[in-house]
Amino acid sequence: MTTDGSGGRGAVAALEAEQVSVRLRAAMALGTWPDVEHLDAVVRRSAVEPDPFVRDTLAWVLTRLPAAPVLARVRPELDDPRPQARAQALHALSKVLDRSTRSWITPELIADLDDTVARTAWRAAVALTPRDDLEDGREVDAAAEAERAELAELLGRQLGRGDREVQRALSRALEQLGPAATAVLRRATGSSRPEVAEHARTALLVAHDPQAAFAFDVQSAERAQGRAGD
Repeated sequence: MTTDGSGGRGAVAALEAEQVSVRLRAAMALGTWPDVEHLDAVVRRSAVEPDPFVRDTLAWVLTRLPAAPVLARVRPELDDPRPQARAQALHALSKVLDRSTRSWITPELIADLDDTVARTAWRAAVALTPRDDLEDGREVDAAAEAERAELAELLGRQLGRGDREVQRALSRALEQLGPAATAVLRRATGSSRPEVAEHARTALLVAHDPQAAFAFDVQSAERAQGRAGD
């Protein structure tokens, strides 16, 4: 399959096919022969595609297109009432990696009620925030340090949220922010909310001793099972 002329229209049409294999081949064809003419169709399908492999392939298609039109097209999706549309738009930001889009990931998205959206926002925000060591061979300046600290505070407000997978995702995001997150986590260990304090302790262990963190996680699960059996 090629995407030239009618072939391109055929691949776009195939994104609506009932069979997952047909949709996957169509997405691969659109990425193999990328054309900005198909951008709108790819974004629209991303918002409703139920298969994760097809969604990942559609995200790859976006990386094959010029960044400017991709970003312009996905930005409105961040306000879409459909959680999947928001999540896929955030995923696209994490793939394109244009630092100017960091401000698009608002506190509202970081605290989104949908766990998948929130997790994707955490990952994208961290990816778009300067690292705490070196940036393009130069030391990161004070503004970048403040940006990391601000993001760490926002992520810290999500401590204690969700199931263990959600909490693991947040711990990984915080770990990547380095000392800025450490300060937030140490403060949170004194929270009056037990789930927040426990999550903060676990996140600190993830950053400094992954093996101990695993043991702590097992103990937490055993305690939860014990409470359920009471």
